[in-house]
Amino acid sequence: MTRYEGVVPFRTFILKVANRCNIDCDYCFVFNSKDQAARHLPARMDLDVARVAARRIGEHARAHRLSAVHVVLHGGEPLLAGIRHIADILDIVRNGIPADTEVRFELQTNGTLLSETWLDLFEQYEVAVGVSLDGPPVANDRHRLTLAGRSSATSAVRGIELLRTRPRLFAGLLAVVDLANDPVEVHDYLASFEPPTIDFNLPHGTHDDPPYRADRDVPEYGLWMSRVYDAWLAHPEYQHSVRMLEDIVALSSGVRSSVETLGLAPPTSVVVESDGAIEGVDTLRAVEEGESALGRHLAGYSFDQVLNHPKLLHRQDVVNSLAAECQRCPLLEVCGGGYLPHRFGTGRGYRNPSVYCADLQHLIRHVQGSLREYGWNLHESAAPAP
Repeated sequence: MTRYEGVVPFRTFILKVANRCNIDCDYCFVFNSKDQAARHLPARMDLDVARVAARRIGEHARAHRLSAVHVVLHGGEPLLAGIRHIADILDIVRNGIPADTEVRFELQTNGTLLSETWLDLFEQYEVAVGVSLDGPPVANDRHRLTLAGRSSATSAVRGIELLRTRPRLFAGLLAVVDLANDPVEVHDYLASFEPPTIDFNLPHGTHDDPPYRADRDVPEYGLWMSRVYDAWLAHPEYQHSVRMLEDIVALSSGVRSSVETLGLAPPTSVVVESDGAIEGVDTLRAVEEGESALGRHLAGYSFDQVLNHPKLLHRQDVVNSLAAECQRCPLLEVCGGGYLPHRFGTGRGYRNPSVYCADLQHLIRHVQGSLREYGWNLHESAAPAP
């Protein structure tokens, strides 16, 4: 079994440059979850906070001799911070990090505010832009309406089409799985925009507040993603990756994961809120009030000091932080126990299998069965199909 020794430094720094949004996604872990702290944070990150963030990232990069760091501008909707403000933040971060450390900028947006002026700025700083879209308009608008309750699909698609004119900037599309939507229709619609990557996220849920299912005895999310896999595989003309599926393929072949939702590689991301507060996993807002908070601020703590925070110890000993059932599971090296927020339940905390355990098992076995049919030699730890 693959294990990772020692403290692993942060490599991805997520800056919450805006803490407001122009659409109202009902599943949003920032504004529509149990934790409402974001509503009371500054609407945008002050430039003085950005300067301290850049200095702290630079310190961390020097201390760990990092050849590159990822800096992700996030929100809320980051474009609400304004083009001049974002330009200043990009400039501050680039100039605050040592010249021998490459800064790879990324930005996640709902796409509705994209313009040629924004894209000119992103080209100047080589910002890779990802857009959130859940599928065709009917599918997208089940959950992603504007603050006035209107469709956001048309504006989002306009933004995506504009982004496609600058293919070097287009990082991909992000969609949240909804069982009410047809998985093949959603996949093929998103693929029609020719994104380099499609990310499918499972809706956040815990053992206390589980995700919706029509039948709790059926791995409905695993079946849904298995149909996406089949649709993706059936069209070799598609040039995009589907990150969750490619990670399962890679992990089944003995390669470590690229995301923290699968596999046993320690997470390497950290979040800086708009007021300078540091968080390890901001999606823990979906778990309960205050669960994402570390009680640490850029003004008083370096990122090295945060690495050893008690709430982040699971990153240093990934396997032993999991439920006993997960540690014994033959799919562990691929599944990794599932995403941290999805393991939570009152009583055992995060030492539970994921609420998506049966779904992940079904999907992994489906993918591995397909690979065997194609003659792939899977990693020795990959469990055989039942």
